[in-house]
Amino acid sequence: MPRKRELHDRYFKQAKTEGYAARSAYKLKEIQERHRLIKRGDRVLDLGCAPGSWLQVATELVGPEGRVVGIDLLRTRVPEMTNVNVMEGDIYTTDPITLRAMAYPELTGQPPQFDVVISDMAPNTTGHGDHFLSVRLCRRALEIFPSLLRPGGCATLKVFEGEEFPDFVKECRAAFGSVWIFKPKASRDISRETYIVGKGYARSRH
Repeated sequence: MPRKRELHDRYFKQAKTEGYAARSAYKLKEIQERHRLIKRGDRVLDLGCAPGSWLQVATELVGPEGRVVGIDLLRTRVPEMTNVNVMEGDIYTTDPITLRAMAYPELTGQPPQFDVVISDMAPNTTGHGDHFLSVRLCRRALEIFPSLLRPGGCATLKVFEGEEFPDFVKECRAAFGSVWIFKPKASRDISRETYIVGKGYARSRH
């Protein structure tokens, strides 16, 4: 077991060397390499963006013509980036229109929806009921997707596996044309986290 932990620690060291806020940067990089969710010029929303490593990766992917918006209860730990807007807020109370307007600051009137929503959100873990809290966060994301994600858009959501996981996967399959379950190599072996990747958003088809 110590050898496995040492292997995973290379992501922590690599993040320090390459200037990312956390090792989780490599999880999004793996998801992107496998599924190509984010394209240049996209508008991307990062739910639960602190400490900021996914913001850093996403802004690299969208390029100067794209824009990334992040929201989290906590403050991010990354320098300001020219095409990134971040707010401290709660996804249960923040108006989706506010987030969309941050992605299109040059527009007046009703802003378009995002091309991609990414989420590395996780509850404060206690070891008791973490899975249920994780699924609850993900269900909140699905609940507000109609106001946030454009038809045909893509998303990835981190969720802890457990007894409600199969039902949540079914809910995702009802909302997206294609759904994959993916655990990046950068995730620790002992972690119950996995990522649901969806393409072709169409809301619920039931």
